Amino acid sequence: MPESSREREHEARSRDRNGARSVALLIALGTAVLAARGGAAQQRSLLDAPCTATAEAAVTEPQTGRTFLLDYPCDLQSDESVLLILNLHGGGSSGTWQRRYFPAFDHKEQYRLVIASPYSPPRRWSEEDDGYLRNIVTLLVDEIGQENVDAFWLVGHSQGGSTSRRLVCTPFFRDRVDGFLSLSGGRLGGAAPRSPQAGRPRQVGEPEPASTPAPAAPAPPEPTCDFSHIFAIGEHEIESLPASSALAERFGCAGRVQRPDVVDDRPGYVHDGGRQNPGTPAWGLLPRPGRAEVYVYPDCRDGRVVADVVRIDKGHTEGLEPRVTEELVRLMRSAR
Repeated sequence: MPESSREREHEARSRDRNGARSVALLIALGTAVLAARGGAAQQRSLLDAPCTATAEAAVTEPQTGRTFLLDYPCDLQSDESVLLILNLHGGGSSGTWQRRYFPAFDHKEQYRLVIASPYSPPRRWSEEDDGYLRNIVTLLVDEIGQENVDAFWLVGHSQGGSTSRRLVCTPFFRDRVDGFLSLSGGRLGGAAPRSPQAGRPRQVGEPEPASTPAPAAPAPPEPTCDFSHIFAIGEHEIESLPASSALAERFGCAGRVQRPDVVDDRPGYVHDGGRQNPGTPAWGLLPRPGRAEVYVYPDCRDGRVVADVVRIDKGHTEGLEPRVTEELVRLMRSAR
Protein backbone atom coordinates (compact mmCIF):
# COMPACT_ATOMS: atom_id res chain seq x y z
CA MET A 1 0.00 0.00 0.00
CA PRO A 2 1.40 3.46 -0.91
CA GLU A 3 2.51 5.58 2.03
CA SER A 4 -0.23 8.14 1.39
CA SER A 5 -2.90 5.39 1.41
CA ARG A 6 -1.60 4.02 4.70
CA GLU A 7 -1.74 7.51 6.18
CA ARG A 8 -5.30 8.03 4.96
CA GLU A 9 -6.37 4.66 6.39
CA HIS A 10 -4.66 5.43 9.70
CA GLU A 11 -6.43 8.79 9.87
CA ALA A 12 -9.78 7.16 9.11
CA ARG A 13 -9.32 4.58 11.84
CA SER A 14 -8.29 7.31 14.28
CA ARG A 15 -11.42 9.26 13.39
CA ASP A 16 -13.54 6.15 13.94
CA ARG A 17 -11.97 5.49 17.32
CA ASN A 18 -12.35 9.12 18.35
CA GLY A 19 -15.92 9.11 17.11
CA ALA A 20 -16.69 6.00 19.14
CA ARG A 21 -15.17 7.59 22.20
CA SER A 22 -17.25 10.73 21.64
CA VAL A 23 -20.46 8.72 21.30
CA ALA A 24 -19.64 6.77 24.46
CA LEU A 25 -18.93 10.00 26.30
CA LEU A 26 -22.20 11.54 25.12
CA ILE A 27 -24.11 8.45 26.24
CA ALA A 28 -22.44 8.60 29.65
CA LEU A 29 -23.19 12.29 30.00
CA GLY A 30 -26.78 11.77 28.93
CA THR A 31 -27.18 8.99 31.48
CA ALA A 32 -25.77 11.25 34.20
CA VAL A 33 -28.12 14.09 33.25
CA LEU A 34 -31.12 11.78 33.27
CA ALA A 35 -30.10 10.40 36.66
CA ALA A 36 -29.69 13.91 38.01
CA ARG A 37 -33.09 14.90 36.67
CA GLY A 38 -34.59 11.80 38.21
CA GLY A 39 -33.02 12.73 41.56
CA ALA A 40 -34.29 16.31 41.29
CA ALA A 41 -37.76 15.00 40.62
CA GLN A 42 -37.69 13.49 44.11
CA GLN A 43 -37.10 16.89 45.69
CA ARG A 44 -40.10 18.78 46.93
CA SER A 45 -41.35 22.09 48.24
CA LEU A 46 -43.59 22.56 51.24
CA LEU A 47 -46.87 24.44 50.89
CA ASP A 48 -45.59 26.09 47.70
CA ALA A 49 -43.29 28.26 49.83
CA PRO A 50 -39.63 29.03 49.12
CA CYS A 51 -37.25 26.95 51.22
CA THR A 52 -35.81 30.02 52.98
CA ALA A 53 -38.44 32.27 54.52
CA THR A 54 -39.01 35.91 53.66
CA ALA A 55 -41.67 38.28 54.94
CA GLU A 56 -42.98 38.61 51.38
CA ALA A 57 -43.42 34.83 51.05
CA ALA A 58 -45.10 34.06 54.36
CA VAL A 59 -47.38 31.02 54.40
CA THR A 60 -51.08 31.50 55.12
CA GLU A 61 -52.74 29.16 57.58
CA PRO A 62 -56.08 28.68 55.78
CA GLN A 63 -58.45 28.26 58.72
CA THR A 64 -57.52 31.53 60.44
CA GLY A 65 -56.08 33.43 57.46
CA ARG A 66 -53.03 34.28 59.58
CA THR A 67 -49.52 33.84 58.26
CA PHE A 68 -46.26 32.32 59.49
CA LEU A 69 -42.67 32.03 58.26
CA LEU A 70 -41.47 28.64 57.03
CA ASP A 71 -37.91 27.37 56.53
CA TYR A 72 -36.98 23.88 55.33
CA PRO A 73 -34.08 22.15 53.51
CA CYS A 74 -33.80 23.38 49.93
CA ASP A 75 -32.92 19.82 48.85
CA LEU A 76 -35.77 18.20 50.83
CA GLN A 77 -36.65 14.77 49.50
CA SER A 78 -40.20 13.50 49.37
CA ASP A 79 -39.68 10.58 51.75
CA GLU A 80 -37.04 11.77 54.22
CA SER A 81 -37.41 12.33 57.95
CA VAL A 82 -37.18 15.85 59.41
CA LEU A 83 -37.17 17.58 62.78
CA LEU A 84 -40.19 19.89 63.03
CA ILE A 85 -39.83 23.05 65.15
CA LEU A 86 -42.52 25.52 66.24
CA ASN A 87 -40.52 28.67 67.11
CA LEU A 88 -42.49 31.13 69.31
CA HIS A 89 -41.48 34.76 69.82
CA GLY A 90 -41.56 36.55 73.15
CA GLY A 91 -43.84 39.33 74.38
CA GLY A 92 -43.58 42.50 72.31
CA SER A 93 -41.69 40.67 69.58
CA SER A 94 -42.53 39.08 66.21
CA GLY A 95 -42.01 35.94 64.19
CA THR A 96 -39.49 37.72 62.00
CA TRP A 97 -37.37 38.76 64.99
CA GLN A 98 -37.68 35.34 66.65
CA ARG A 99 -36.56 33.57 63.47
CA ARG A 100 -33.31 35.54 63.67
CA TYR A 101 -33.02 35.38 67.48
CA PHE A 102 -32.86 31.58 67.24
CA PRO A 103 -31.51 31.21 63.68
CA ALA A 104 -31.92 27.46 63.31
CA PHE A 105 -32.57 28.10 59.61
CA ASP A 106 -28.79 28.42 59.19
CA HIS A 107 -28.56 24.70 60.00
CA LYS A 108 -31.68 23.40 58.25
CA GLU A 109 -29.81 21.56 55.48
CA GLN A 110 -27.28 19.85 57.75
CA TYR A 111 -29.77 18.76 60.43
CA ARG A 112 -32.89 18.43 58.21
CA LEU A 113 -35.06 21.00 59.97
CA VAL A 114 -38.51 22.32 59.17
CA ILE A 115 -39.07 25.51 61.18
CA ALA A 116 -42.33 27.43 61.54
CA SER A 117 -42.09 30.90 63.08
CA PRO A 118 -45.62 32.20 63.80
CA TYR A 119 -46.76 35.64 64.93
CA SER A 120 -49.31 36.93 67.41
CA PRO A 121 -50.81 40.29 66.32
CA PRO A 122 -51.11 41.52 69.95
CA ARG A 123 -47.40 40.58 70.18
CA ARG A 124 -48.14 38.40 73.17
CA TRP A 125 -49.41 34.83 73.10
CA SER A 126 -52.70 33.91 74.75
CA GLU A 127 -55.22 31.10 74.58
CA GLU A 128 -56.87 32.93 71.68
CA ASP A 129 -53.83 31.95 69.58
CA ASP A 130 -53.91 28.24 70.48
CA GLY A 131 -56.10 27.21 67.55
CA TYR A 132 -53.83 29.02 65.10
CA LEU A 133 -50.77 27.22 66.52
CA ARG A 134 -52.51 23.83 66.43
CA ASN A 135 -53.56 24.48 62.83
CA ILE A 136 -49.96 25.24 61.81
CA VAL A 137 -48.75 21.97 63.29
CA THR A 138 -51.55 19.99 61.64
CA LEU A 139 -50.95 21.70 58.31
CA LEU A 140 -47.22 20.92 58.36
CA VAL A 141 -47.56 17.34 59.58
CA ASP A 142 -50.12 16.63 56.86
CA GLU A 143 -47.84 18.24 54.27
CA ILE A 144 -44.66 16.47 55.40
CA GLY A 145 -46.37 13.17 56.22
CA GLN A 146 -46.67 11.89 59.77
CA GLU A 147 -44.25 9.06 58.98
CA ASN A 148 -41.61 11.63 57.97
CA VAL A 149 -41.73 13.70 61.17
CA ASP A 150 -38.78 12.30 63.08
CA ALA A 151 -39.44 14.57 66.09
CA PHE A 152 -41.40 17.69 66.98
CA TRP A 153 -40.06 20.38 69.33
CA LEU A 154 -41.64 23.46 70.85
CA VAL A 155 -39.18 26.36 71.06
CA GLY A 156 -40.00 29.63 72.75
CA HIS A 157 -38.22 32.78 73.86
CA SER A 158 -39.34 34.53 77.05
CA GLN A 159 -43.17 34.68 76.99
CA GLY A 160 -43.05 32.28 74.04
CA GLY A 161 -41.25 29.88 76.36
CA SER A 162 -43.89 30.19 79.06
CA THR A 163 -46.52 29.66 76.35
CA SER A 164 -44.75 26.49 75.22
CA ARG A 165 -44.73 25.35 78.83
CA ARG A 166 -48.48 25.95 79.03
CA LEU A 167 -49.16 24.13 75.76
CA VAL A 168 -46.86 21.14 76.00
CA CYS A 169 -49.17 18.86 78.00
CA THR A 170 -52.49 20.03 76.56
CA PRO A 171 -54.44 17.27 74.77
CA PHE A 172 -53.33 18.28 71.27
CA PHE A 173 -49.62 18.70 71.99
CA ARG A 174 -48.92 16.03 74.59
CA ASP A 175 -49.10 13.19 72.07
CA ARG A 176 -47.10 15.12 69.47
CA VAL A 177 -44.31 16.98 71.27
CA ASP A 178 -40.96 15.24 71.75
CA GLY A 179 -39.14 18.17 73.33
CA PHE A 180 -39.29 21.73 74.63
CA LEU A 181 -36.42 24.21 74.24
CA SER A 182 -36.86 27.17 76.58
CA LEU A 183 -34.91 30.25 75.50
CA SER A 184 -34.98 32.43 78.61
CA GLY A 185 -38.53 31.20 79.12
CA GLY A 186 -38.27 29.35 82.43
CA ARG A 187 -36.49 26.17 83.50
CA LEU A 188 -38.26 22.91 84.31
CA GLY A 189 -36.92 20.61 87.01
CA GLY A 190 -36.06 23.46 89.35
CA ALA A 191 -36.24 27.15 88.48
CA ALA A 192 -33.15 29.30 88.00
CA PRO A 193 -33.61 32.31 90.37
CA ARG A 194 -34.13 35.53 88.41
CA SER A 195 -31.48 38.24 88.74
CA PRO A 196 -32.59 41.45 90.53
CA GLN A 197 -31.27 43.35 87.49
CA ALA A 198 -33.43 41.41 85.03
CA GLY A 199 -36.17 43.22 83.13
CA ARG A 200 -36.50 46.04 80.61
CA PRO A 201 -34.26 49.02 81.46
CA ARG A 202 -35.88 52.44 81.75
CA GLN A 203 -34.59 54.66 78.96
CA VAL A 204 -33.34 58.24 79.08
CA GLY A 205 -36.38 60.54 79.03
CA GLU A 206 -38.79 57.73 79.88
CA PRO A 207 -41.07 58.68 82.78
CA GLU A 208 -40.89 56.90 86.09
CA PRO A 209 -43.46 54.13 86.55
CA ALA A 210 -46.73 55.49 87.95
CA SER A 211 -46.75 52.93 90.72
CA THR A 212 -44.76 50.06 92.12
CA PRO A 213 -45.12 47.12 89.74
CA ALA A 214 -47.04 44.12 90.98
CA PRO A 215 -44.89 41.20 92.13
CA ALA A 216 -44.33 38.49 89.57
CA ALA A 217 -46.93 35.75 89.54
CA PRO A 218 -45.76 32.40 90.91
CA ALA A 219 -44.62 29.89 88.32
CA PRO A 220 -47.36 27.52 87.18
CA PRO A 221 -47.13 23.84 88.11
CA GLU A 222 -44.59 21.90 86.08
CA PRO A 223 -45.97 19.84 83.20
CA THR A 224 -46.48 16.18 84.06
CA CYS A 225 -46.25 14.58 80.62
CA ASP A 226 -42.91 13.29 79.33
CA PHE A 227 -40.66 15.14 76.89
CA SER A 228 -37.04 16.21 76.51
CA HIS A 229 -36.13 19.63 77.91
CA ILE A 230 -33.31 22.06 77.15
CA PHE A 231 -32.99 25.35 79.00
CA ALA A 232 -30.85 28.17 77.54
CA ILE A 233 -30.29 31.44 79.40
CA GLY A 234 -28.05 34.50 79.50
CA GLU A 235 -25.69 34.56 82.48
CA HIS A 236 -26.88 38.01 83.59
CA GLU A 237 -30.56 37.00 83.62
CA ILE A 238 -30.25 34.66 86.60
CA GLU A 239 -28.54 34.58 89.97
CA SER A 240 -27.30 31.03 89.48
CA LEU A 241 -28.02 27.82 87.61
CA PRO A 242 -29.25 24.93 89.76
CA ALA A 243 -26.76 22.07 89.94
CA SER A 244 -29.48 19.41 89.71
CA SER A 245 -32.72 18.76 87.86
CA ALA A 246 -35.84 17.11 89.22
CA LEU A 247 -36.80 16.37 85.61
CA ALA A 248 -33.52 14.52 85.08
CA GLU A 249 -34.17 12.53 88.24
CA ARG A 250 -37.65 11.65 86.99
CA PHE A 251 -36.18 10.30 83.76
CA GLY A 252 -33.46 8.34 85.58
CA CYS A 253 -30.63 10.39 84.03
CA ALA A 254 -27.09 10.23 85.36
CA GLY A 255 -25.51 13.11 87.23
CA ARG A 256 -24.81 16.40 85.50
CA VAL A 257 -21.80 16.55 83.18
CA GLN A 258 -20.24 19.75 81.86
CA ARG A 259 -19.23 19.58 78.22
CA PRO A 260 -16.57 21.76 76.59
CA ASP A 261 -17.60 25.36 76.22
CA VAL A 262 -19.04 26.53 72.90
CA VAL A 263 -17.04 29.51 71.65
CA ASP A 264 -18.44 31.81 68.97
CA ASP A 265 -16.25 34.26 67.09
CA ARG A 266 -19.25 35.77 65.29
CA PRO A 267 -22.24 37.66 66.76
CA GLY A 268 -25.90 36.80 66.47
CA TYR A 269 -28.27 38.62 64.14
CA VAL A 270 -30.52 40.65 66.47
CA HIS A 271 -30.79 42.65 69.67
CA ASP A 272 -33.32 45.03 71.24
CA GLY A 273 -32.41 48.28 69.50
CA GLY A 274 -35.09 50.18 71.39
CA ARG A 275 -33.55 49.55 74.82
CA GLN A 276 -29.94 50.68 74.40
CA ASN A 277 -30.21 54.17 75.89
CA PRO A 278 -28.94 52.81 78.16
CA GLY A 279 -28.66 49.10 77.57
CA THR A 280 -28.03 46.73 80.45
CA PRO A 281 -26.15 43.42 80.58
CA ALA A 282 -29.20 41.65 82.02
CA TRP A 283 -31.57 42.88 79.30
CA GLY A 284 -29.01 42.54 76.52
CA LEU A 285 -26.45 44.68 74.72
CA LEU A 286 -25.39 44.81 71.07
CA PRO A 287 -24.66 41.59 69.15
CA ARG A 288 -21.14 40.28 69.75
CA PRO A 289 -19.22 37.00 69.86
CA GLY A 290 -19.71 34.82 72.92
CA ARG A 291 -19.08 31.71 74.96
CA ALA A 292 -21.57 29.25 76.38
CA GLU A 293 -21.34 26.60 79.10
CA VAL A 294 -23.18 23.35 78.33
CA TYR A 295 -24.44 20.97 81.02
CA VAL A 296 -26.14 17.66 80.21
CA TYR A 297 -27.71 14.90 82.27
CA PRO A 298 -26.72 11.77 80.31
CA ASP A 299 -28.27 8.32 79.94
CA CYS A 300 -31.87 9.41 80.44
CA ARG A 301 -34.60 6.81 80.12
CA ASP A 302 -36.15 6.37 76.67
CA GLY A 303 -33.36 8.40 75.07
CA ARG A 304 -34.63 11.72 76.38
CA VAL A 305 -32.40 14.77 76.67
CA VAL A 306 -32.17 17.10 79.67
CA ALA A 307 -29.64 19.93 79.38
CA ASP A 308 -28.83 23.49 80.44
CA VAL A 309 -26.91 26.04 78.37
CA VAL A 310 -25.66 29.28 79.97
CA ARG A 311 -24.49 32.03 77.61
CA ILE A 312 -21.71 33.79 79.47
CA ASP A 313 -21.86 37.61 79.73
CA LYS A 314 -25.18 37.65 77.83
CA GLY A 315 -28.64 38.99 78.57
CA HIS A 316 -32.23 38.46 77.56
CA THR A 317 -32.38 39.89 74.05
CA GLU A 318 -29.02 39.22 72.38
CA GLY A 319 -29.63 36.88 69.46
CA LEU A 320 -27.96 33.49 69.63
CA GLU A 321 -24.62 33.14 67.90
CA PRO A 322 -24.12 30.48 65.18
CA ARG A 323 -22.21 27.83 67.12
CA VAL A 324 -24.39 27.92 70.24
CA THR A 325 -27.43 27.73 67.95
CA GLU A 326 -25.95 24.65 66.30
CA GLU A 327 -25.18 23.12 69.71
CA LEU A 328 -28.82 23.51 70.73
CA VAL A 329 -29.97 21.96 67.44
CA ARG A 330 -27.51 19.11 67.95
CA LEU A 331 -28.89 18.48 71.44
CA MET A 332 -32.43 18.45 70.06
CA ARG A 333 -31.40 16.04 67.33
CA SER A 334 -29.72 13.71 69.83
CA ALA A 335 -33.00 12.94 71.60
CA ARG A 336 -34.70 9.74 70.56
